[in-house]
Amino acid sequence: MLRRVWREEIARLPGHIALVVGLTVVTAGMTALYPLIIKRAVDMFAAHDPRILYQVPSLVVAVVAVKAAAQYGQTISVQSLVLAVIRDLQERMFSHALRADIARIESEAPAQWATRFTTDAISIREAMGRAVNALGDVVTVIGLVVAMIIADWELSLIALVLYPVAAVPVQRLGKRIRRASGGMQEQIGSTAALLNESFALARQVRIYRMEEAETQRVDQSLNLLHNAFLRIAVGRARVDPVLEVLGGAAIAAVLGFAGWRAATGGASLGGFTAFITALFAASRPLRALGSLNAALQEGLGGLQRIFSVIDEPPAVVERSNPRPLPAGHGHLVFDDVQFVYPDGRIGLDRLSFDVRPGTTVALVGPSGAGKSTALSLVPRLHDVSQGAITLDGVDLRDLSLGGLRDAIAYVSQETTLFDISVFDNIRIGRPAATREEVEAAASMAAVDFIATLPNGLDTRVGTGGQRLSGGQRQRVALARALLRDPRLLLLDEATSALDAESEAKVQRTLLELRRDRTTLIVAHRLATVQSADMIVVMDHGRAIQAGTHAELLRGDGLYARMVRNQSLELAL
Repeated sequence: MLRRVWREEIARLPGHIALVVGLTVVTAGMTALYPLIIKRAVDMFAAHDPRILYQVPSLVVAVVAVKAAAQYGQTISVQSLVLAVIRDLQERMFSHALRADIARIESEAPAQWATRFTTDAISIREAMGRAVNALGDVVTVIGLVVAMIIADWELSLIALVLYPVAAVPVQRLGKRIRRASGGMQEQIGSTAALLNESFALARQVRIYRMEEAETQRVDQSLNLLHNAFLRIAVGRARVDPVLEVLGGAAIAAVLGFAGWRAATGGASLGGFTAFITALFAASRPLRALGSLNAALQEGLGGLQRIFSVIDEPPAVVERSNPRPLPAGHGHLVFDDVQFVYPDGRIGLDRLSFDVRPGTTVALVGPSGAGKSTALSLVPRLHDVSQGAITLDGVDLRDLSLGGLRDAIAYVSQETTLFDISVFDNIRIGRPAATREEVEAAASMAAVDFIATLPNGLDTRVGTGGQRLSGGQRQRVALARALLRDPRLLLLDEATSALDAESEAKVQRTLLELRRDRTTLIVAHRLATVQSADMIVVMDHGRAIQAGTHAELLRGDGLYARMVRNQSLELAL
């Protein structure tokens, strides 16, 4: 994964890389000069050299000034590089998620998806920052090793043999941290989803006195999250003591050898002082390199989750040479269509019906019959498993996705809106529409509450459209569909949240609108169903009856039983 990040993200920023490397080398080089300056100062002090009064202070000021400037520039350039990489990964992941199979998106709560862009991104940013800074630590250690060798090669040899021993236990600890990090990130997503659900259902929680049950449920999730964080903290906590013990053992061995050699009259005071200075100066970058593996493992856990989204091929793909939308008036045919969900459930089983241009077909049936599934296949939110759906004689899979979806307007029973103005929510249907056209569509859809809003059409609707009632949100969604002026109109319980007066207005508009285009409706309102040119009765993914309202009542089948049992609601 690290090689992949380098190849796909970092290598495309050669300017950033050159700046980071250049400033890092300068910073590390200045650090490596400290022991040599101290050696010179001690030797000049021992020799009573008068140049110590101006030469050493000047060198110290110059080195510190250059290092400070280089260090500032390096910090900025490193963060700029890391944030550019994170930004591109987030953009790629979101782009792939938008094109992923809708079933894949709906298999996880929105809060769990959000953690990939927040928590995972933070762990990757920290790991990448540490990894890039590790370059400076490596160069610094190399420079200090050179300084130690210049000062005293025998002592340097002992240190170089002992310090690498720390790599083995640190590597093992890093693997444990990576496993714990993956579990922690998954648990963060689950906890966020649970909290989001609890707050979204705040009214139900209070009315049904679920406070204690919700508290226990959230406490259990928070305990799991606490334990996941604790496992990572324990893994991190072990790294520094291991490095401390091994580093202390190395220093003790060096000092012991230096003491024995001093007793026998070997080595100069300046060389020994320079060596000890370099050895202690190297402890910080060595410690950082030792803990780098733990940080990298956490980042790799986040990278793995992000790349799992980026690498997942979309279930709905466009042909290499897709056909443009053919001329026609919306002749839609379901031909022996089968659809199987990823978990193996059968959604549709050999479903066939013919929607002639300019006609309206209503899909009715008990809950779980496959009505909404059939509707979702038309804009290719899913693709058929077997059989085919054709539009004006062309298989939907042969058409360009853009051309197909531009010819469709879809209004579902879900009334969630975007947190933008009413005007902008409606104009999604046709972004090039004028204000007059938007106002006309709003009027046709009975969006007659505009005068009650603080800023009229320009009023923001809040998250999910929460500042509007359910019926108001549904009328805004219907106005969006009307503005599109589509070839195919798909209505999935589109008037279910409307009061009787508003529904009557919308129904009159829909009757006028449906005269020139093909309409496919999923509905439970008897008034809506009765006005359809054909009714397809579905059960267990199959079409078991088809005909007009009068024909189906005479047939005394499932449709007639639903009407008698009021499974089809009477419009008031």
